[in-house]
Amino acid sequence: MRTFIILWFGQLVSLLGSGLTGFALSLWVYKSTNSVTQFALLSALTLLPSIIVSPLAGSLGDRWNRRQLIILSDCGAGLSFLSIGLLLFIGQLEVWHIYVATAASSAFGALQWPAYNAVISLLVPPQHLVRANGLFQLGLAVSQLITPALGGFLLVTIQIQGVLILDGITFIFCLVTLLLVRLPKSKTMVKAEGLNKLMWHDTLVGWRYITDRPGLFRLLMLFCIYHFFEGTAGVLSTPLFLSFTSTAVLGTMLSIGGSGMLLGTAVITSWGGGKRRIYNVFWFMLLGGLCLLLAGLRPDVVLCSVGIFLYFFSLPILISSKQAILQSKIEFEVQARVFAVNGMLINLSFLLAYLVAGLLADHVFEPLLTINGPLAGSVGKIIGVGPGRGIGLLFIIMGILLIVAIVTSYLSPRLRLVESELPNVISH
Repeated sequence: MRTFIILWFGQLVSLLGSGLTGFALSLWVYKSTNSVTQFALLSALTLLPSIIVSPLAGSLGDRWNRRQLIILSDCGAGLSFLSIGLLLFIGQLEVWHIYVATAASSAFGALQWPAYNAVISLLVPPQHLVRANGLFQLGLAVSQLITPALGGFLLVTIQIQGVLILDGITFIFCLVTLLLVRLPKSKTMVKAEGLNKLMWHDTLVGWRYITDRPGLFRLLMLFCIYHFFEGTAGVLSTPLFLSFTSTAVLGTMLSIGGSGMLLGTAVITSWGGGKRRIYNVFWFMLLGGLCLLLAGLRPDVVLCSVGIFLYFFSLPILISSKQAILQSKIEFEVQARVFAVNGMLINLSFLLAYLVAGLLADHVFEPLLTINGPLAGSVGKIIGVGPGRGIGLLFIIMGILLIVAIVTSYLSPRLRLVESELPNVISH
């Protein structure tokens, strides 16, 4: 656990630095181009490289020295943003440079996470896996809570150059923590088998490992559905909330969401998730579905703030419980490959959401609930008409569909009993 805490703390500091840099660069792109499309392209560039790199990440995560792979990935991501800093200092920075650096940083990040997830199960006793994953969610929660406010303050005081220097300092700190720890080797690393296997074959190994175990496969499919709705809601929440409130209030609502995520992280790390972690998945995903439905019902700041708070509160409990199930049920020798497949499918779910969210809102749902729209006289009498109400209807439908998916999954014995039917690969 001592090694894990050192590893986690280094990544937490690095995550905060990267979050501040990402916030600063996204504002720089938006102010330089005044284009929402250019601004949104940064989100796509954080997903596409990770999807492409996932097969390589899974293969290397099970065949290479995982500590060296994590160090290499951190160095690559750090150098990507260092190049941005140099171009900015000499006055040659252009928007396409940021696209390239963002894509490169995303690729290096994707390269390390399967190995990282596999390392956790080698360091942490099984009874503490949920807590360990909860600590990783803490970094995301803190970033969600303080990055917008702190990033805005730092941009005014030390400007973007100072933010990039600060990110460089956090990168060096993270690298030092990695150099201080020694990580256990997996069994695969001492075998000489299959070193010439192709990446696509390793990806198939990870995929077949999941599909041969119906409980794990259904768990993954349920999370793909969940993340698709999460991605759609993430894209459309800003236009939905700005249809009835100001940007200042929106910022407060997002900070409320960050505080909910922080509280959820505190709950799961102190509680530990209990013995039946699959029930955490069912109940807190159900809460997320109810929050989507709640946010779409009325254009009300208080109602939507409650929905945002509860949704983000459920998120770290969900993710930590799912990760702990996978880490305790997947054999060490293939964990990185399985986590790579898992990450690739989830990123595809997000990418699909980003591609269809705008089309669904602009061309399908918003026209339905204009003042004289086709549903103005029926659904419109319940949830209202005008700007944002079509998106509200989409939120309600997504909430209902997610609840249906959860109930259907609960009725599947293979998923409901996944922790009982699959052997635990970690000994106490």
